[in-house]
Amino acid sequence: MPLEGDFLMLRRLLGSQVKKEEDASQRDNIFHTRCVIQGKVCSLIIDRGSCTNVVSTRLVSKLNLETKSHPRPYKFQWLNEAVEMTVNKQIEVCFSIGKYFDSVLCDVVPMEATHMLLRRPWQFDKRANHDGYSNKFSFLHNNQKITLVPLSLKEVKEDQEKMREKKEKEELKEKRNSRDQEREKAEIKKE
Repeated sequence: MPLEGDFLMLRRLLGSQVKKEEDASQRDNIFHTRCVIQGKVCSLIIDRGSCTNVVSTRLVSKLNLETKSHPRPYKFQWLNEAVEMTVNKQIEVCFSIGKYFDSVLCDVVPMEATHMLLRRPWQFDKRANHDGYSNKFSFLHNNQKITLVPLSLKEVKEDQEKMREKKEKEELKEKRNSRDQEREKAEIKKE
């Protein structure tokens, strides 16, 4: 079960990652990369935080992925103490990173920081080794050594900006559609 503070801390860390591009040190950086889910390029973070892999509700909705009921639903507070949410859905997500193809069980949660967040369960199952200096993850998969390399800070920033812009466009489109539907209803009532 994720700890409430873990998500808040992750959000703070993501917001504080804008540094000078010349700084090649990975000391303070979360591991960001891209993966492919159903042919779509998605954002992925690997974080050694709490004990739950998660995927965003937005990704599940956009890719029309089929979820299943969570065997042990739980509640947590997301980023503010006023809003308590229930996690009651899970999904087996098939993804690839380069030549590495896998699937992982994730809880479905509303988050905007990334599309998928792999945490301790994935790292434990893969027996993944994290080199904190280079911020790389290495493990054996199907008897082949896999090494995952993080995106540069510039790439992370670009991905986050694209995600934000895309979300804003979609929200604007939803508002327009909602207004248009209200107008149609009003016109129908007038007739």
